[in-house]
Amino acid sequence: MKSPAPPARWRPILLLVLVAVVVAACAGAVTTLAPGATPTTPPITPTPPAGIALNPAPLQADPFSVLAWLFTPIFQAFFITLVLLNQLTGNIAVAIILLTLIIKVLLIPLFRRQIVSTRRMQLIGPEVKELQRRFKGDRVKIQQATAALYKERGVSPVGCLPIFLQMFLLIPLYSVFSQGLTNYNVQPMLDVFGFRILDLGCDAVPQFIAGGQVANPCLNPSAWGVNWGVPEVILGRPGALFSGLSLLAILSSLLQLVASRMTMPAASASDDPNVKTQRQMAIFLPFISLIYGSILPAGLFLYWIMSTLFSIVQQYLIIGWGGMFPIFGWTPRFAVGHEPRFPVAAPTAPTTTSRQAGAPARSTPTERSALERSASAQATVRQQRGRQGRRGRRR
Repeated sequence: MKSPAPPARWRPILLLVLVAVVVAACAGAVTTLAPGATPTTPPITPTPPAGIALNPAPLQADPFSVLAWLFTPIFQAFFITLVLLNQLTGNIAVAIILLTLIIKVLLIPLFRRQIVSTRRMQLIGPEVKELQRRFKGDRVKIQQATAALYKERGVSPVGCLPIFLQMFLLIPLYSVFSQGLTNYNVQPMLDVFGFRILDLGCDAVPQFIAGGQVANPCLNPSAWGVNWGVPEVILGRPGALFSGLSLLAILSSLLQLVASRMTMPAASASDDPNVKTQRQMAIFLPFISLIYGSILPAGLFLYWIMSTLFSIVQQYLIIGWGGMFPIFGWTPRFAVGHEPRFPVAAPTAPTTTSRQAGAPARSTPTERSALERSASAQATVRQQRGRQGRRGRRR
């Protein structure tokens, strides 16, 4: 990941792609489980997905069935944890929040490494710019010098792995909330290798209401006045892109705005046009999630909101407010001169070298930085050319 571009800038686009894959995979899995229609009941009416018992996806030849089959163990792990938390708390919304915290706690080491790596790359940003100025026009030398500088300072870019992992987890979580909270019989997903983890006593026959929704879901999907298994909108209607406005999507977008701007370096007058453009894009890109607020279940947005809040707290402790301010030219007083609780030290060049056993002795006791070596090489070339020029003139 190039610094200082925030790694979260592609999150909305990636989510749209993943949602399309999820919907296709889930649709493919459901159609294979649909029972045959009764010959004595004309006309044939397809059974809604929530009216078909939620069984593990079978392994078939088509790629979507393979994808659904691969995600089944992850789905079961998340779903069983959610059901146990729901049984413990008696509130599905609290269970979703606790499930989110468990996932984020398990991922703390990976995301902390990414935050620290991003911050260290920002701290040596001026030196990278100097290398770019020195080797302007030679992309190969810039890449080599930058890689040498990172190696010398002990900076190891983590890349997009944490972000892709978080997006990867959204696929089974989408199914957990959209199917697990709306299906009338989820008992097969609570059986692992023939062992029944928990018996929920689901109904044997589904009951339907207007719109094809199941009136007797095995789990109670409602809490705090919200059905967390379906999209919730305050304006318009759910079911399609741009068809409705979700309050949860608005709150999620605002939190994503804070999280993405915090990962950027503090604004300065010396920022190049690319950095300024990235900073401006970070203002409106998070609001892309508003367009799919009417198609994703409310439970997924609750997970996303709590996950982003956790990331904001984690970033605040390590990098402080980062590049959050100024926003529209305004900087609050509490952000002026703020120091994080666990600041990241600037990577410095080593001053001494330690020789390992059996390694050849070095000719110099000190190790120079990449910038110093580059400057020395340039000076040597100029001196040689000068001496050759003087010898030519004497002849």
